Amino acid sequence: MEKFFRIHNYLVEHTQSPVPRKLMDEIDWNHRLIGIKGCRGVGKTTFLLEYAKRFPEEKKECLYINLNQFYFTECNLVDFAGRFTDGGGKVLLIDQVFKYPNWSSAIRQCYDLYPQLHIVFTGSSVMRLKEENPDLSGLVKVYYLQGYSFREYLNLIAGSNIEPVRLDDILRNPTKFADAIKKQVDPSTHLQNYLHHGYYPFFLEKRNFSENLLKTMNMMLEVDVLLIKQIAVDYLWKLRRLLYLLAISESSVTNVSQLSNDLNTSRATVMNYLKYLEDARLLNLIYAQGESFPKKPTCVYLNNSNLLYAIYGADVSAHNISRTFVLSTLHGKCKLSKDAKKINVLVNGIYQLSFKDTDTVICIDKSGRNTEIPIWLFGMQY
Repeated sequence: MEKFFRIHNYLVEHTQSPVPRKLMDEIDWNHRLIGIKGCRGVGKTTFLLEYAKRFPEEKKECLYINLNQFYFTECNLVDFAGRFTDGGGKVLLIDQVFKYPNWSSAIRQCYDLYPQLHIVFTGSSVMRLKEENPDLSGLVKVYYLQGYSFREYLNLIAGSNIEPVRLDDILRNPTKFADAIKKQVDPSTHLQNYLHHGYYPFFLEKRNFSENLLKTMNMMLEVDVLLIKQIAVDYLWKLRRLLYLLAISESSVTNVSQLSNDLNTSRATVMNYLKYLEDARLLNLIYAQGESFPKKPTCVYLNNSNLLYAIYGADVSAHNISRTFVLSTLHGKCKLSKDAKKINVLVNGIYQLSFKDTDTVICIDKSGRNTEIPIWLFGMQY
């Protein structure tokens, strides 16, 4: 156990989150079982270690462990948690939980056997923690850690102190909030850098960002999709090709028949692949109003603009980048769909978004009133 506390103390001491993550204040840390999902590269490990700093080192009440350690191929996780609680442990932070066989059952045993223990674990974005793990249903609270928002990026790079802006405020009164932000910093001078490399925190590392992102994307496919979803490795190239075809397409309209021909596979398989790539946070899918998977999506976009640059390179169109950025800021935070004519994007069934140019979005409300919104303002939501 002392070995793990030494590792824990070293990691906590040498980990520094360069910008506060908004999710830290949104989580109910009093809950006994918390799952934090997120795609590779968004900083889940750093997030856990930042939370660990709340606990005094000398009391040994909090412990971070990573289940990719070979020790846990022999050591029983439930017994380990028992020894931790016997020594006064209260909070167990478990990273890469899917590396442990039958992990959900082990977590449930820990939850039942040690009622004084709080467990926080991280999982891949493709894991359906409640739906696929009945052991945890009704017990676990699940949160999703995203990459840096444009607001977080600005606060880091420009030293600003911009507070999040609610989506309704952005859509109803963009001028008020845009003017307030521009008193601190000119967002337009930093937007292009963010679109290219600002979403994933590892842009701060002294490595080639695009090469690092490509490696991360391949890990998402090889581990998060193939391993966790138990897909044969023979199909990896089809997933990679599908992602590439969607990235280089200037049209967001989904032609499943063409994609199935290009991949020499069935339409049903293409539909499943699209869902897998969305779960891995490589794609965003938008459906017609009232529809969802397994229906065909009306539009497909890459999850964020950094992915577009990594796959497509400098030749990607400014329109594609702007559209991807705006929709990625909205995805998962509200209900997106296509209007009846499948032209504009509907937000929560109320607002229509139309892209005027690469810098501005037109928001049309139910009364027909048009409001111009600078695209960077959508990046202020978290």
